[in-house]
Amino acid sequence: MHRTHFIRTLLAGSIALVFAAAAPAQTVKLTLGHGAAIGNPRHEAAVKFAEVAKAKSGGRIEVQVAPSAQLGDDAAMVTALRTGALDLSANSQGAVANAVPEYAAYGMPFAFSSPAAAFKLLDGPLGKELADRSAEKGLVLLGTWDNGIRQMSNGKRAIVRPEDLKGLKMRVPPDATLVDIMKALGAESQQIKFAELYVALQQGVVDGQENPLVNFHASKLYEVQKHLALTNHQFQMTPFLMSKRSWDKLSDADRKAVQEAAAEATALQRKLSAEADEKLLAELKAKGVQVTTPDKAAFAKATAEVVAKWEAGPIGPYVKKVVAAAQAH
Repeated sequence: MHRTHFIRTLLAGSIALVFAAAAPAQTVKLTLGHGAAIGNPRHEAAVKFAEVAKAKSGGRIEVQVAPSAQLGDDAAMVTALRTGALDLSANSQGAVANAVPEYAAYGMPFAFSSPAAAFKLLDGPLGKELADRSAEKGLVLLGTWDNGIRQMSNGKRAIVRPEDLKGLKMRVPPDATLVDIMKALGAESQQIKFAELYVALQQGVVDGQENPLVNFHASKLYEVQKHLALTNHQFQMTPFLMSKRSWDKLSDADRKAVQEAAAEATALQRKLSAEADEKLLAELKAKGVQVTTPDKAAFAKATAEVVAKWEAGPIGPYVKKVVAAAQAH
């Protein structure tokens, strides 16, 4: 009797062990927030990241994507990343620079003629240095996406020379470099959340704004702005970040899956962004937007003081390295 009971107990234990081994490991649920509209390359890449992370982890990593500032504006999402309240964010250069000042170095006026020129730096040692600084502030830099070269629009007049900006009320994101650029050009900068920008332009709270063409188009700002100037005044990246607190909870295998997914998402986002600009410019012209191509040399001269100010500031050594490398390419 005792022997039969012992065998049954042994068998039950063995079956339990087999089931435990066969059971899938616990699902890792992650939330990815960003401020762009659905259809924007930032959103398409975020969805791609979720798909690849799930595939690479055998279905264990589930990423929920929250677009259109559903989880707050970029600044709020950076704070949430640092506290661990949010896992991932495709954020903005300016908002991240408030936590990691070195990001501002890439926002120097007229430093890059194209996003490709900036990525040569970001994919090398200067980008590694940026990742190290990010980690010190609780942020893991998984990739640098493209937020395009920024252009200016307004509802009052065509912008051809720097003087055309004098007195215009221009909306800028929470980015200290853009505030400095507008000041140097004689415009009055105002910070308004991107989600509220369309209405602010429509109601005349501000005269104009500046954004990459993809944002200008996706949010239909052309409906309330008929003058578009291809100023190319600033490159901006979209840092793709993970909370270090979330990163530290992952297994080595999951970290590998996340990094591989981030690499694929980064490649897709940059490709979509590059393809979008040419197509969008033609579409905007067809919608009746008046496009001008200002004298960049005059604008660069008018904003030279901005570069000098940042090179003399707290992150001056890093700014100088970025500016020198940009000029060398």
